[in-house]
Amino acid sequence: MKQFTSLLIEFEERVKHLVEELQFLKMRAYALEDENEKLRKEIMDVYQYYLKETGDHKKGDQKPGQGLDNLIRLYNDGFHICNLHFGQSRSEGDCLFCRGFLEKR
Repeated sequence: MKQFTSLLIEFEERVKHLVEELQFLKMRAYALEDENEKLRKEIMDVYQYYLKETGDHKKGDQKPGQGLDNLIRLYNDGFHICNLHFGQSRSEGDCLFCRGFLEKR
């Protein structure tokens, strides 16, 4: 009987450790989701600025093609620039929508 009690105590310690690890992973996931949302907003701001500048034919201090260069850089860094998945990570290679957008420019 004593061996069974020892096994239960050991099992309880393992479960406790797993719960602590799960809590840590949940907090990390929340932090990554927050960071991802901030990056999406930042990318969207750049995209909106680019659309405004190119749509109104205003150049200001921006060099010609700089906005497109930024979008190309974002795409090459592994992010979608298409309207369907803008700002999301491209984990599965090229995106036909993003490529189509780049080829239109």
